[in-house]
Amino acid sequence: MANPKWLEWAQALQAHAQNGLTYTTNPFDAERYHQIMEIAAEIMATYTDCELPVMRELFDSQAGYMTPKLDIRGVVFKDDKILLVNELADGKWTLPGGWVDINESPSEAVEREVREESGYEVKATRFLALYDRNKHGHPSFIFHLYKVFIQCDLVGGSPQTSLETGGVGFFAEDDHPPLSIGRTTPEVLAHLFQLYRNPNMPAEFD
Repeated sequence: MANPKWLEWAQALQAHAQNGLTYTTNPFDAERYHQIMEIAAEIMATYTDCELPVMRELFDSQAGYMTPKLDIRGVVFKDDKILLVNELADGKWTLPGGWVDINESPSEAVEREVREESGYEVKATRFLALYDRNKHGHPSFIFHLYKVFIQCDLVGGSPQTSLETGGVGFFAEDDHPPLSIGRTTPEVLAHLFQLYRNPNMPAEFD
């Protein structure tokens, strides 16, 4: 589903304002950029469930040149089934993963996320895909994201829940529970099974 125009406009205003504040040395320009940021926050607060003070705080917490954020997902297979975790936030299922932290490599980030959310120890082995979140059927989100998918080999551990997850399991392609669409879509899951079954296929990217 495509992002609504109001979200694209608000994201663009917020990004241009943040970028301007990053580089300007002119106090009058800085004031104008703050005004643009306020407009973006008001748009977001008007069309979402987020209150304006919370939106202001969220925007103010961002720093530096605005770029897409990185969401990394571990793709772990066993017996032709894929590892999914149950998200407590919405009660649905997703590939384990989350934000890439500063000073982490992609392999370190994905191994950490799988361990924290599922209890399994894994080794990152193959880069599968880099997708623009806006192009793969996810619902709208306040920030623009790139989603990184890395295949991992299972090397140890045992299924464990976490502060974010309430269940862990391996599921067949045609027999998985309801997905947390904000994190993982059926379309992407099908692509990942295809890449897994065809190890010579090149990585996919938008």
